[in-house]
Amino acid sequence: MKIRKLVEKYEDQIITWRREFHENPELSGEEIRTSERVCEELKKVNIEVKRIGKTGVLGILEGNKPGKTVALRADMDALPVQEANNIPYKSKSKGIMHACGHDGHTAMLLGAAKLLSQMRDKIKGRVKFIFQPAEESAQGASMMIKGGVIEGVDAILGIHLWADLAVGKVSVDPGPRMASTDMFKITIKGKGGHGSMPHQGVDAILAGSAVAIDLQSIVSREINPLDPAVLSIGKFCGGEGWNILCDKVLMEGTTRCFNPQIRDKFPSMIERIIKKTAEAYRAEGTLEYILLIPPLINNPEMSKMALQSVIKNFGEESVVKFEKVTAGEDFAFYAQEAPSVFAFVGARNEKKGANYPQHHRKFNIDEDALVIATSLYSQFALDFLGE
Repeated sequence: MKIRKLVEKYEDQIITWRREFHENPELSGEEIRTSERVCEELKKVNIEVKRIGKTGVLGILEGNKPGKTVALRADMDALPVQEANNIPYKSKSKGIMHACGHDGHTAMLLGAAKLLSQMRDKIKGRVKFIFQPAEESAQGASMMIKGGVIEGVDAILGIHLWADLAVGKVSVDPGPRMASTDMFKITIKGKGGHGSMPHQGVDAILAGSAVAIDLQSIVSREINPLDPAVLSIGKFCGGEGWNILCDKVLMEGTTRCFNPQIRDKFPSMIERIIKKTAEAYRAEGTLEYILLIPPLINNPEMSKMALQSVIKNFGEESVVKFEKVTAGEDFAFYAQEAPSVFAFVGARNEKKGANYPQHHRKFNIDEDALVIATSLYSQFALDFLGE
């Protein structure tokens, strides 16, 4: 019998879990109720449970035969978004919402744990179920890795329900899938004075504006156009009054790319332009560059295995080639530790109102995607372990 058929027996339970988590969202690092519920459900099916940090959970399923170790990962945190959906399981927490699908991820992995626990006698080796907090703050994966969850792992699969893919479609393409996500802070210092006599001071707003414009030349003139990259400034603050010459400007922004070599060069390129441009306006510029998440790159062999896992249950017509995206995902840290694959599972269905993008206050999923993703978790684990 196909794994898909076995998973379908648990579909109602998986949907119930997903709606429970959706009603009770918790922000990054505060997933206390969610993690407790995960532990309860894992213990019900006799899976060993370990707590990692404040809210991380690791479930360990030992097969009846020796073998390798495969890990399956889901994230649990919600976003500071006020939900605008009119649904029976709408968020009960003011200003907090599962607007990215992590409620579904948690339910899917619980479903896979429940199914695989019933197949213990067929499993060669070990399955680790990683329920990770704080993906949205880019802190969770590193914390879980430090807690030892990836030790001894021979392969790892992560899944993301994705609003830009139609339900029933799955992407497990090899190579770069999601971009590095880094942050920078810029300070431009000038000299204050009266707005009517700018020659007596150094206008930090003018210098900062020039810096903001000149930074765009990095992507357009210093990086190979065949290597996608993004540099965006999202915050520009300065000034105290309409007739006061600004003496200090603060800017914040982000860089994204898929090439680790470009990521390594970004800080020096940005700093050079900040300092030289500010100097041209008699100002002083400094940079603070914060490395957050590396690019997420799928291992070719793991992608190939995941592809076959999808085809076994849903046929070749379910597989799509999907362009990499410039959003970040801290699953990339696991990918640096073990051969990995990260799958996008379509959750879009306009007929069901699941047609808003991730992080939108009306984001929702077609719950038919839950069976697909749970099947992929389960089938990949069995395929890798050689069931």
